[in-house]
Order: sequence, then C-alpha cells, then structure tokens
Amino acid sequence: SMALEKIKSKNYGLVISDWNMEPMTGLDLLKQVRGSNDNFKNVPFIMVTAESKTENVMAAREAGVNNYIVKPFNADTLKTKLTHVFGEF
Repeated sequence: SMALEKIKSKNYGLVISDWNMEPMTGLDLLKQVRGSNDNFKNVPFIMVTAESKTENVMAAREAGVNNYIVKPFNADTLKTKLTHVFGEF
C-alpha cells in the first residue's frame, strides 16, 4: 500500500491511521509495521475508527497499537491520546 511504502521510506515519529482504508485496512497496516524487521516497527501507532466494538479494540491491541481513537473526536481527545503515547508535552 502507499501508506506502507511511505512509512518504509522515511523516519516518522508517529502513525495515525484510519481502520477503514483500501486496499489495506488500518489493522493490516499495523500488522505489517509491527511484523517488520526494519527500524519503523516500533513507531508509535494510533488507530482511528468509527467502530468502538470490543473485538476491534482487542484486535488492534493484540497487533501492537499504542492507542485507539473513536470518531468523532476533538483536539482535546487527540491530545489526551498523544499524552498517553508520548507523555506530557
């Protein structure tokens, strides 16, 4: 996918991905990133989705997501999630 190629080509400090993407879902992207042997496998990864289903949250956690945001969300929610990943800023 284009997203995976971009992640491979440059050092990103954070990936925020939507769950519902084509052709690769956000969960598939997360699994590819975490399953890699390259230096991007540990990049902080936040999943954004309209689905708050427990099985989706669990699947993302098992795949190594750092945090999970349910849409719709605002700047305060994003800051809270980022603080959980990076600490206070």
